[in-house]
Amino acid sequence: MADDGTILIGKSGKPENLLLKLANRHGLVTGATGTGKTVTLQVMAEGFARNGVPVFAADIKGDLSGIVAPGDGKPAFVNRAKELGLKYEPDQFTTVFWDVFGEQGHPVRATISEMGPLLLSRLLDLNDTAEGVLNIAFRIADEQKLLLLDLKDLRAILTFIAENASDLTTKYGNVSAATVGTIQRALLVLENQKGDLFFGEPALEIADLMKTDRDGRGVVNILAADKLMNNPRLYATFLLWLLSELFEQLPEVGDLDKPKLVFFFDEAHLLFNGAPKALLTAVEQVVRLIRSKGVGVYFVTQNPLDIPDTVLAQLGNRVQHALRAFTPRDQKAVRAAAETFRQNPKINTEQAITQLAVGEALVSMLEGKGSPEMVERTLIAPPMAQVGPCTPQERQQAINASPEKGKYETMVDRESAYEVLMKRKGLNADGSAVEASAEGGGGILDTIGGWLGGGAPQQRPKTGPGSRGGPLPQSMAEKVITSAARSAATSIGRQVGNAILRGILGSMSGKR
Repeated sequence: MADDGTILIGKSGKPENLLLKLANRHGLVTGATGTGKTVTLQVMAEGFARNGVPVFAADIKGDLSGIVAPGDGKPAFVNRAKELGLKYEPDQFTTVFWDVFGEQGHPVRATISEMGPLLLSRLLDLNDTAEGVLNIAFRIADEQKLLLLDLKDLRAILTFIAENASDLTTKYGNVSAATVGTIQRALLVLENQKGDLFFGEPALEIADLMKTDRDGRGVVNILAADKLMNNPRLYATFLLWLLSELFEQLPEVGDLDKPKLVFFFDEAHLLFNGAPKALLTAVEQVVRLIRSKGVGVYFVTQNPLDIPDTVLAQLGNRVQHALRAFTPRDQKAVRAAAETFRQNPKINTEQAITQLAVGEALVSMLEGKGSPEMVERTLIAPPMAQVGPCTPQERQQAINASPEKGKYETMVDRESAYEVLMKRKGLNADGSAVEASAEGGGGILDTIGGWLGGGAPQQRPKTGPGSRGGPLPQSMAEKVITSAARSAATSIGRQVGNAILRGILGSMSGKR
């Protein structure tokens, strides 16, 4: 436990340490259910926090929440510490709890714009045609400076597209009401699963995940994911969004003495199951490049085959718990796991994987020059905080003491695409009629080029045959430009640039 730039993972014939300066080279923790993956994850999280590195981890079963409380000296862990020549010293760590549903922690939200069309298409399980229409929706919102914050904003822009499909087709390609309806139905399913609670403001600020406590220890951020796992797509999409936000917002820092943040992906297979090739390519690129931002990414899953080879090749620090070879696929997984290690002539790696006891693992960490050590059969060190779920009282006490208390609890609904498009129809947000106001001639329509046609819009007469002396209906271009002017004039609180650049996973390059 010495402060020497390492984290003790366990002991074989020698201490097996994770070097903090190489922790941003990412890692993998695998093994069958019940073999000790969660304990290993907790040992690593404690080690990072103890060395001043903030941690973010999804808590699938609730077991990791016990890190907020001191260890209770279970005989198995006390004996293991003695076997390793360690003194068992109960410890606890400053913990911030988060929950997409706002029930077991501070609410976590993102805006529709921040999520982007690529991740949102994955979340909604859209086909290529529907994904194309969703991209059109984002493009129109960008060009009109319409804020897409929550699901009602997205619904409003989709309705606008359906109502003006014939005008939009010439510029953006074919748009059918049936395809828009497909997306609307997918949004309804998401709402029924309470996924709408994830979209809105205030959106999560990445800086709130990268804090240390008054003692200089890294804060452990725990995402309550037991209910979130009922919607695996939302779980996977949320974690990918968070990873992309880290990539987009953090500056390049190169190799540091220790990471700025370590990110644990539990049930990592959900990130890749059914993911389109474009998304897999983007994830591979993020994992490869995010280490230079000072972020370490650790995947936790049952089977090494759950991780695509292109991602697996980038995971330098590895802990392999026992696998069971009952089926041909299991046997293939054992062989694949054995082949990924730097072989040790003293160990039959493939055989050892099936013989490991609970609390044992095959460990291979990166050496000082960045090459993997030979694999060693290792007894994993015991956690010093509580193993297993914390009590509801302990969780609530941590929430009440959190520096983020009160910051995210109340959802804010400011003017965005929904309100602007409702005004265009002469309605308030609640559906009541807006009091009519006189429209001046010329103005923005005379000075802004035609949005759809590409040329300058001609000034149109105020009256004409059959108009009963009233104004003629606005053209499509006039409607769009008028809406853009209103939105630009009324959006307060976040600046909107002339172009909104979306990042590598479809998120934005900066908060709006």
